[in-house]
Amino acid sequence: MSSATRFPLAGVLRLGRPSDIWFKPALSVVAAVAPPNLTLLALGRLDLAMYTMAGSLCALYAHNRPYAARARALARVVLGMTGGLAVALLAASLTANAVVLVTVGALLAAAQKVLCDATRVGPPGNVVLTFISSASLFAPQTLGQVPGHLGLALAAGAWSWIVGMAPGLLRPHGPERRATARALDAAAAYAATRGTGDGHARTRAAAAAAVHAAWQTLLSARDGDTSRALERLVVRAEVALAAPADTDPARLRTWARDLRGTGTLPRPDGLRDDDELLGVDVERAAGQPPLWRRLGPLTPLAVRTALGCALAGQASLALGIGRPYWALVTAASLYQANVTLTWSRGVQRVVGNLVGVLAFAAIVPLAHLHQAALVLVCLALNFGAEALISRNYWLGSVCVTPMALLITEFTRFQDPGELIRERVVDTFVGALVGFAAAVAVTNRRAGDRLGHALTAVERAREHAARLLTEPSPAPGALESARRGLAAALADLRATADAASGEWWQRALPEERVVAAEQSGHRTLAATVRRQGLLPARDTSARTEGVRP
Repeated sequence: MSSATRFPLAGVLRLGRPSDIWFKPALSVVAAVAPPNLTLLALGRLDLAMYTMAGSLCALYAHNRPYAARARALARVVLGMTGGLAVALLAASLTANAVVLVTVGALLAAAQKVLCDATRVGPPGNVVLTFISSASLFAPQTLGQVPGHLGLALAAGAWSWIVGMAPGLLRPHGPERRATARALDAAAAYAATRGTGDGHARTRAAAAAAVHAAWQTLLSARDGDTSRALERLVVRAEVALAAPADTDPARLRTWARDLRGTGTLPRPDGLRDDDELLGVDVERAAGQPPLWRRLGPLTPLAVRTALGCALAGQASLALGIGRPYWALVTAASLYQANVTLTWSRGVQRVVGNLVGVLAFAAIVPLAHLHQAALVLVCLALNFGAEALISRNYWLGSVCVTPMALLITEFTRFQDPGELIRERVVDTFVGALVGFAAAVAVTNRRAGDRLGHALTAVERAREHAARLLTEPSPAPGALESARRGLAAALADLRATADAASGEWWQRALPEERVVAAEQSGHRTLAATVRRQGLLPARDTSARTEGVRP
């Protein structure tokens, strides 16, 4: 395959629709950042804002998780952020050797990348963690100051935890309802194609991903009446994937619309409470595989990140740039599931940063009027970054770049021209060196994982097919087999997409993937019909007092 096909430019900068909850992280980060920064401003110690920012930026995470799971995830993010900051501050207090500090930053970036991916912490992923730890490496520090600075980060992190959990007082099941609504809308889009219309394969893959995400959300929620009601709706979305021609898209969209409100939960007709969710119970009891098993496949990504960040930082040092962590963070921000996606992110990063430095040039005179103006401008940029980044990464970077530049001025105002020059150079250095590392470190395991995913689908299909031949399968057996096959098919599509974007690897078994998907979906449709899950087309949805 040609490099032009592997590394496209068309569509990389195209704007998408904003996230349906774009305002939640945008408002949360302002609520988390403002009190600590304004307090430091009043005390005349804005030079400490970098440490409170470490804790405040934790408010960006876990907005799609149910509140019980969010509480755990936010606590882990705060501890992870503080741990990375502790390593950086200790290194900064023990040595001033820039080469050593860049190496420590690269190793931290690799660890943060694989841990965020393995735990599926979600956006903004490792980039914020790496930005804080890398910048802290080059902040003047003594051993005696470290405990106090970590205390500031932990205090701000605790406030971020409160900010992140506060919406649960008003809508305790909001994240689960939104995830279910997304799955229903995506399934309705696929059902509208009848399984044969234009773009049906792409629409089916998107719907399968949305259904899988909904299950992950619900499986992490506390089991209760609301969760069970939502699980039954996600089952209906799965049924639509298996039998799109027999599904009414309008009904799915009506349910999705009702879920986005605060009223009673829609309850479809014809659901059998005894057998329908047995497969869900089995999956909830099984839990996730241990962390060490999830880290293993990420080894090539860890090597790419460590090598790319180290080389980018060293190249910046060689050019005489005083802030090599900007190049390091640029490299760390590139690495995605495969080289093709890494290329796209690199283009977005460069464009966003270049436009961002122009925005900084326009904003900095206002920010230099007073330190209060500096704080307020940074708050506005925090909001803008989170409001825009879901439309395209480069658009969010237009706000992130001037904000990062202004944060360096919390200690003292600096020459804007020098900051702009160094940021532009570090952007190109980090992007070019970071991408070169991604190309050089091949991911041969992508093909192996695809082979494993194919085998899993074939085994799951054979198991479901055997149950279909039995006159009376055990209670819940067919449902469990259907859910297992649906999950295996979703994993196969995600694995195939990731592997197809890799560079320098053996040919992929594309025909076998297509055949496995086709036969798997036929078996799913047969299983749905055998279970009697297809709804009557002339029956409308009703609500039965299940409160949010």
